[in-house]
Formats: sequence, structure tokens, C-alpha cells
Amino acid sequence: MNSSAILDAIKKYDFSFFGICGAIFLMGVVNLYSATHASTSAHMANLYKVQIGWYAVSLLAGVVVSFIQPKNFFRFSWLLYGINVFLLILVLFLGHKGMGAQRWLVIGPVRIQPSELMKMAVILVLARWYSKAEPNKEIGFRELIIPFFMAFIPAILIIAEPDLGTGLLVLLIFFVITFYRKLKWKTIAILAIIGVISGGIMYQFGLKQYQRNRILTFINPTADAKGTGYNAIQSKIAIGSGKIIGKGFKKSSQASLNYLPENHTDFVFSIFNEEHGFVGSLFLISLFLVLFYRFIWLAQSVPRIYESIVVIGIMSVFFWHTFINMGMVTGLMPIVGLPLPFMSYGGSSLLTFSLCCGIATSISNSRNLF
Repeated sequence: MNSSAILDAIKKYDFSFFGICGAIFLMGVVNLYSATHASTSAHMANLYKVQIGWYAVSLLAGVVVSFIQPKNFFRFSWLLYGINVFLLILVLFLGHKGMGAQRWLVIGPVRIQPSELMKMAVILVLARWYSKAEPNKEIGFRELIIPFFMAFIPAILIIAEPDLGTGLLVLLIFFVITFYRKLKWKTIAILAIIGVISGGIMYQFGLKQYQRNRILTFINPTADAKGTGYNAIQSKIAIGSGKIIGKGFKKSSQASLNYLPENHTDFVFSIFNEEHGFVGSLFLISLFLVLFYRFIWLAQSVPRIYESIVVIGIMSVFFWHTFINMGMVTGLMPIVGLPLPFMSYGGSSLLTFSLCCGIATSISNSRNLF
């Protein structure tokens, strides 16, 4: 390939997804450094370096995926789905235990969380299934049974780890993709009824006591202010103390005094609010909104229904992670432990989000590059 062809390819390459997410990551790693720099633990103080290393690996993987033609995602979707289901089963028997859960497979120095990669596999296989029908055909209830179980099986395996947040997220991905494919009103009514009944049954018989306590804490966090409601209360204190412009970089009292647990994972947005205030948070939220807009725009721009569904599925992953994480730290939703994309510490989540960006970029590039 000559220099002219390379320059032409660079001009046609869609840098928007990696660009927006890169900006969010930059804010995230600075926030991570600020949240952990005062820690007496050398491991915690160096988390930002590990995060940068993980991002470099994840970015490389995402860029490689961006040069794979979308037809290959279609071709290997079932294989990827089967491998991830197998890994989830493996986790239940051989997984590494940590913080009361068994979610990781340990291979030498590397820890892999298959539930993160399962989100992407579910998107690809659901998109393949739904793309078989006519784009304008409304879907009936019977036609949802098989795709529902395609999402339900991995969701149950994930909830059994236990990881309720990620398990429910897999089901949310199913619902977003399903509604995007046009449902009959009768089907929507049936799903609503089943959802209400299932929610009640799950609360009574499917949730562990600590998971039910999280819901009760959401309703009234002051009922157990020093126990189950502690994190929610401290998170609100951090956000409120940031006011309009925040306290400033490395000036979060909640982080430096370790009042807010998990301030490098679940509650990074609380620390960001405390240091950068309403103005900084508004800027961060604006970046996420631009990212969502790009996904929706791409889904409407591609000619093939399979690719359109995949993009909407990827958008739903980013949207639900962002919406639920910001909602739980502000007290608008129960605490379920979902990371904020490219802000929370975690290698598996970084890899998943980067691969999602790579798939979206590949689909965008397919319009004028492949």
C-alpha cells in the first residue's frame, strides 16, 4: 500500500468512538490518581499506573478489532457466545473468589472476568438472530422465546456468581435490542406483566439478603446509616460538597480520609463530583451524551439490519452502565456495583468497552473503508 492509499485510509477511518472514549479515560485516570494518591497502600497508590497499562492493551485490542470486517462478527457470533457461556460455567467451579463473589478466572498473573465479555457476545448473537426477520416486521411473543433464553442463560450464570448488576444488565441489553426490532403492542403488554411478576418473585426468592438490603437502603438509607446505608450517604455527601466548581484536584476529603469505600471503582463519579463540582460533572456527562448520539447516528446510517442492531446493543451497554452507575451514586437507584465506562478501575471492563468501540468503528468504517 503506497503513502497516498494510507493517507486516504486514515482520512476515512472513524476516530470518533476511540476519541470520545479516550477523552473520558483521560479524565478517569486523573480522577483515579486523585482518589488513591493518599492511600497508605502501595498497591492502591499505583492503581492508576495499572489502569494505564490495561488501557494500552485494551486500546490495541480495540483498534485491531476495528479492522475486522463486520461480516466476521456475524460469522463467529455463535462461537463467541458458546465460548463465553463455557467460561461462565467454568467460573462457578474454578473461579477465583474475592469480596464475597466468584467472578474471575485466574491465568498466571492475569485475571479475566468472563461476565464482562459476555455482554458483547450476547449482542452479536441476538443481532444475528433478529436479523433473520424482515426489518419492518413486528415481532410477536412466540418469536421472543428463543432470544430471551439466549440472554437468560448467561444472565442466570452471572447472577449465580453472584453478580446481580451484570446479570440484570444482560437482560436489559436483550430488552433494548428487542424493542429496537419493533414489537407488537400485545407483546409489550405481556412483557410488562411478566416483568412485574418476575420482579416480585425474584425479590422474594431469588435475591440474597444483602441484595434485598440494598433495595431497602435505597428506599431509606438513613435506616441503617452506619451499616448498609453508609456508602449511599457518604456518596451523597461527596457529591453535595463539590457544589458548583468543586474542591479541586486531589482535595477530596472522602477519598483522602477513606470515608467512601470503593472510591476507585463503583464510586469514582462521587469523587469526581466532589473535586470538580457541577461544572465538571456536566462536562463529563456531555461527553457520554455525544458518545450515545454517535452510536444512534451510526445505527441509522448503516444499510444492514444486523450491523444496526449490533450498534444499538453496544450503545445500550454504555448507556446502562452510565445511567445505573450515576444513578446509584446520586441515590436515584439501588447500589448494584456497575463500573462507569472508562472511569472506574478494572481491566476486564476496560477491555470490554474498548472492544465495543472497536466493533462500532469497524461497522462505521465498513461504509467507506472496507
